Amino acid sequence: QVQLVESGGGLVQAGGSLRLSCAASGRTFSRDAMGWFRQAPGKERENVAAISWSGAITYYADSVKGRFTISRDNAKNTVYLQMNSLKPEDTAVYYCAAPCIIRTMTCDYWGQGTQVTVSS
Repeated sequence: QVQLVESGGGLVQAGGSLRLSCAASGRTFSRDAMGWFRQAPGKERENVAAISWSGAITYYADSVKGRFTISRDNAKNTVYLQMNSLKPEDTAVYYCAAPCIIRTMTCDYWGQGTQVTVSS
């Protein structure tokens, strides 16, 4: 059974940082792109970032460019999202997913999500 488990969410003040982790089990994604998405209350799901299997290719939404960094550790089957300079508008449930097609930001398996709340 494939599982993606996010962790690292929480409450942080504006300008602060959080690092999200997503650990995969049940199969390896070391040859697959992985991605992060978010959904705020009352809003549609938003693409956040994605990374190719080697890490050579990354994608970022315009809203997070320069503030968020996606990375991965294939030996641990884990993808990370370092979030700096957080803003209240970053408040959302953050989901990881894999495998993904970066061009279309479509993915097969999804985690349950981790809440990120940024206070002003």
